[in-house]
Amino acid sequence: MAAIQLYSPSALPRLSRSVNQIVHDGGMVAVPTETYYGLGVNPFNEAAVDRLLQLKGRANGKPILVLIGHRAQLSLLVREVSSVATFLMDTFWPGPLTILFAAHSSLPHNLTAGTGTVGVRLSSCRPLVELLAVTGPLTGTSANRSGGLPAHEAHQVQETLGQDVDLIVDAGPTPGGPPSTVVDARDTVRLIREGAVTRQMLQNVLQTRGISLM
Repeated sequence: MAAIQLYSPSALPRLSRSVNQIVHDGGMVAVPTETYYGLGVNPFNEAAVDRLLQLKGRANGKPILVLIGHRAQLSLLVREVSSVATFLMDTFWPGPLTILFAAHSSLPHNLTAGTGTVGVRLSSCRPLVELLAVTGPLTGTSANRSGGLPAHEAHQVQETLGQDVDLIVDAGPTPGGPPSTVVDARDTVRLIREGAVTRQMLQNVLQTRGISLM
């Protein structure tokens, strides 16, 4: 079964060292987010992303989103940031809005699924952000097999994926609720998936800049 390490501010140095070592070696961790627990691997490691896709049982052609600890980490993942993307980040980050950017050439094909884009989110989950600020970006797909229920507690991850995950970071129950909203903000703004940030919320904010939501 997976090792479980409890999160606390005092445990962060030890915890970040553990996570760093695991993902550096191509391993997988489960981490809390602002909605449910997610599965984190090194997004630059093609073999680790393959392992994640196999565990999820995810169909080919679906890209994997990436979580960051601060906005400076964006430059590792994306080629350019449009003015509207910057506006959305200023408005909704940290929070449950995943933004699609033009992907950096260093990202593996299986992470982007050949789309040329990568979805990135700066979470409002403090334990996660503190961890990622040290470890760097990690994938953030939900900690369940495709079609299964998402996990909002560490023990649920252990029960369903404990044989396959190397470490579970236990920061207590997550809030649950709708998943993150996904928008493509490379030129125009296109809603890909409505979630915790509703279409109306996006429209209200974008209208203040005279921007339409597709």
